[in-house]
Amino acid sequence: MFNKKKKDEEPVMDTNVTDETLDNTPTENTEENNAAETAETKEELSVEEKLKNEVAELNDKYLRLFAEFDNFKRRTQKERIELLQTAGKDVVVSLLPVLDDFERALKSTENATDVAPVREGIVLVQTKLKSILSQKGLKEIQSINTEFNTDIHEAITQIPSPTEEQKGKVIDELEKGYTLNDKVVRFAKVVVGA
Repeated sequence: MFNKKKKDEEPVMDTNVTDETLDNTPTENTEENNAAETAETKEELSVEEKLKNEVAELNDKYLRLFAEFDNFKRRTQKERIELLQTAGKDVVVSLLPVLDDFERALKSTENATDVAPVREGIVLVQTKLKSILSQKGLKEIQSINTEFNTDIHEAITQIPSPTEEQKGKVIDELEKGYTLNDKVVRFAKVVVGA
């Protein structure tokens, strides 16, 4: 009897232990493997997702920056066009009184018999025009009896100089030259002594 109990108990214990071991071992291994695989998959997906998100963010930043730069270019181009269209506005507005003076001078010449007052009126209008333009930065280039300078003069012709000291100098001026804020806007057309 004693042997029977031991034999009965042992196999029961062995079976239980074996069943538990068999049951637990594959289940634990499978669960651990599944957990490890899902963890790796999650890590891989999370790394891929992170990279995809980062690429999406960078693309978004690039598109926004490109759009902002494009808007900046359009805005500056529009401002430049507006500036060019209204750049001469100050000069034109300041010249309107001179235009009015010329109209008054023309009306007064219709009935005038004496030339002296008409000439005096024209000289006054010219003086007014010159003063307005000089306020805006326009200056005449003094050319006669100066050395010929290709930066400010345009030689129309050369003539033999009357004296030796006038060689290479401006003898006559056909059209005045002007500078605007020290930049040549029209070259003086001159006759140079040779």
